[in-house]
Amino acid sequence: MAEEQHTTAPSQLLYDDADEYRPEPPPTPEIPAWKDGSVRVGIHTSIAGDISGALEIAHGLGANALQIFSSSPRMWPGDRDSSRFAAADAARFRERRRQLGLGPLVIHDNYLINLSSPDRVLRTRSVQAFHGELVRALALGADFLVAHPGSCCGSHPSDAIAAIADGLRQAVRGLKLGDLRILLENTAGQGSSVGSQFSELKAILNLCRDLPMGVCIDTAHLFAAGHGISSEAELEQTLERIEAAVGLASVHVIHVNDSKAVFGSRVDRHEHIGKGKIGLEAFARILNHRHLAARAFILETPIDKPGDDRRNVAALWKLLGQPVPAGGGRKSWHKPRPQSSAKKKTRTPSVRAKASGARRRKIK
Repeated sequence: MAEEQHTTAPSQLLYDDADEYRPEPPPTPEIPAWKDGSVRVGIHTSIAGDISGALEIAHGLGANALQIFSSSPRMWPGDRDSSRFAAADAARFRERRRQLGLGPLVIHDNYLINLSSPDRVLRTRSVQAFHGELVRALALGADFLVAHPGSCCGSHPSDAIAAIADGLRQAVRGLKLGDLRILLENTAGQGSSVGSQFSELKAILNLCRDLPMGVCIDTAHLFAAGHGISSEAELEQTLERIEAAVGLASVHVIHVNDSKAVFGSRVDRHEHIGKGKIGLEAFARILNHRHLAARAFILETPIDKPGDDRRNVAALWKLLGQPVPAGGGRKSWHKPRPQSSAKKKTRTPSVRAKASGARRRKIK
């Protein structure tokens, strides 16, 4: 008997085309809510206790963006590795931020960092600390890391600028920054600080063309450094100078602070919106200026009494002609300072004795 012949192709016996694995196309990246062109008003909040609590604070005050320190701003990192967050804490922070639709997330670097220091030990420590800032910013999914350029401390400004640029490149080494952008903040011009002049910021940016860089403009610093913004004409002239030096397109964040110090004082002292030397009308022009649309307006105003933070956030929304977003019902995250024992004594011993006697007589 002849052997049975197979007429079906071997491939059809092994598998069906419908069973072939075809990987799903990657999902279209979700555009963050803050990049939709909407107005973003934020405030610097505290990470004390629980880092995710900073998100709740900002949302509760009526902000839809925020700025934080990623560690103590006035202390150097300890001996142990303090440059990282626990993975679970970072993941919880990112997820909660997504749920609340907060953004951008801005991190401000440590005040002790001075990448231009002529002291080799301090400069090395500064580079290491800034590297830690970058690591923490990446872990939290931050959009911007704001940095004060540094101080000359006796060195020539051109040498300080070169040192700052070199320090930034050293700090970034080994990291993939992705969407994280480093922003240089203009300064008030105190002491030997670098960055009060737009030409200085431009020089640093020119030396860091290989890094994702930008600029953060602080209104109080502008005013104190002698850049006029109080009148319409002054604001236009200052914006023209910024455009000529670094380009307004490179300005991603604006620190919105009134100034306790007078114009050109070179003194950095923040005040509540409309309560300082800059004035409410000036902030209305800044917030609604056509060339500053789609920027993140971040408050760094003081908290002298409970509710100051909420009132400053509400002031910005009012100047923008928009209501405070839903969720902005929290009175304040600021805890009133405890009264001293002297202030708690509202009645003298003799008065307390009389009151006690009166109560005893009433009971009888």
